[in-house]
Amino acid sequence: MKILLTLSLVIFILNTPLIAQEARLIWSDEFSTEGLPDPDKWTYDVGDHGWGNDELEYYSQSDLKNARIVNGELIIEAHADPSHPKGYTSARLLTKGKASWQFGYIEVKAKLPYGRGTWPAIWMLPEENLHGGWPKNGEIDIMEHVGYDPGKVHGTVHTEAFNHVIGTQKGGFQQVPDFNDVFHTYAVDWTADKIDFLIDDSIYFTFENTGKDYKEWPFDQPFHLILNIAVGGGWGGQQGVAPEIWPQRMVVDYVRVYDKKPQQ
Repeated sequence: MKILLTLSLVIFILNTPLIAQEARLIWSDEFSTEGLPDPDKWTYDVGDHGWGNDELEYYSQSDLKNARIVNGELIIEAHADPSHPKGYTSARLLTKGKASWQFGYIEVKAKLPYGRGTWPAIWMLPEENLHGGWPKNGEIDIMEHVGYDPGKVHGTVHTEAFNHVIGTQKGGFQQVPDFNDVFHTYAVDWTADKIDFLIDDSIYFTFENTGKDYKEWPFDQPFHLILNIAVGGGWGGQQGVAPEIWPQRMVVDYVRVYDKKPQQ
């Protein structure tokens, strides 16, 4: 009997750490309610001032034309619209003031728009302005795609030391030929030591903590999530904007945030 009890205790002790290490879902949106995005989870950036990139779209607020949930999917849709000065409308949803995270596994399952001039993004910015203006607080671009280069999906970080303005940004890319026809998961596994960028659970780029100050690693503070389609702009519009492709949409099946990467 004592032998059996001891054996049971050993088995329990061995299994207990495995249970403790399981990833925990800490925030999600499965887009199960039709209509506008959940106002308890999402807010909007609004306007057409170019957003620092000479973009052409007017980002609307609470407009079903540009952001809606249909059949369990979030649709962010950009339209040609001559009633606006720059000719386009779209939506930019963000969790700022609603939810933010410091470290974790952030995963978005999405299909991307197609065509020259589209610039969809799944990305993160800091919740607070701790170090000064962009890019001092950092930026995590989980997914960017520019329509004139179809299928080349980018993951990038920007900091004061590493950013595209001075040509030092750090990033990688992966070819996703069916980006607009098939759902893929775009994710980051963000820890105190590094940020892994993944597509369909495969790592294609890693940005490591250099151990230096915020100028190289500002990623030790809470960040919120942003989903949008830009039109044109300094990168998305480098080869112009095709006039015949609109409307174009990014379709999001779900957004899930875990405290750590789930085991497959």
